[in-house]
Amino acid sequence: MIAGLLLAAGGGRRLGGRPKALLPYRGRPLVENAVRVLREAGCGPVHVVLGAGAAEVRERADLGGCVVAENPDWEEGMGSSLRVGLASLAGTGARAALVSLVDQPGIGAAAVARVLAAYRSPASLAAAAYDGERGHPVLFGADRWADIAATATGDKGARVHLRAHASELTLVECGDIAEDFDIDTPSDLARLARAELGSEANGA
Repeated sequence: MIAGLLLAAGGGRRLGGRPKALLPYRGRPLVENAVRVLREAGCGPVHVVLGAGAAEVRERADLGGCVVAENPDWEEGMGSSLRVGLASLAGTGARAALVSLVDQPGIGAAAVARVLAAYRSPASLAAAAYDGERGHPVLFGADRWADIAATATGDKGARVHLRAHASELTLVECGDIAEDFDIDTPSDLARLARAELGSEANGA
């Protein structure tokens, strides 16, 4: 069992303070698309970490079937959300967590499934790569969660652990089937619109 762990706590500071989870995508909040991608790729269960506008996200987005955890310290950065998410997985029996970000609509189920296929054991460590450069999603075997949580601070997320264990990391090339851009600024919203059109054209 490999859990999907979606980090969706960002406040969209450079987007005028709009929670990224609620950005419109195909007529629905963006967080719903990210959850769908994890499920279609084969992740289960799916845990979602909310932060900015958590009450509004719960009200407006359909997160049925997901385990929702709230990060009261979301302004501290991605590291705090990663810690909350990994803590929510304790006791679930998951052998690994596939971590994805809510603001990367260019990464679909096919890319996530490729990274999932790199799982070998609870010590597994794998990440999607784009033209050889590490990106998201990232797969962390359960044996690694305690160390990741201990070193995940600020906006570093799991980078400290990934650097320390670079020789153990399996890179899974996904540049042929996905784009790993983030939605961070108003100009990025045009990319979100293009991703939406591309998704519709592909019948996704």
